[in-house]
Amino acid sequence: MARKKPSMSSFCAWDGETLVLNILGSPNSKQDAIGKVKGNQLKVSVTAAPVAGRATDHMVRFLAENFGVTPNDIEVVFGRFNVNKQLRIKSPKNLPAIIGKHLSKNLIEAPTTAPGAYSSCS
Repeated sequence: MARKKPSMSSFCAWDGETLVLNILGSPNSKQDAIGKVKGNQLKVSVTAAPVAGRATDHMVRFLAENFGVTPNDIEVVFGRFNVNKQLRIKSPKNLPAIIGKHLSKNLIEAPTTAPGAYSSCS
């Protein structure tokens, strides 16, 4: 069953212990990088070409390293073949600087919320 596309006012939100990210993907980049926030999306650049979902697969592996999880802990909710994506990262062990900055700025930690309830990261 497909997961309902949640409405988020920020690029990230906590759903219990799962971090939900809205991503603006940038394939064919010079290097893999987590960029700046653009509106309600986090820009993530990857070197892979956007062919048959390879850029998304590469992005998942890249983000898994950055968040200290395995690629299997990251679910692509939507956008596998699109630059606009939403990812769910189960129990991230590390938070990249841009996300940590938003969390500390607003003093929000990973809360325990009811299923389907989101707590914004910014």
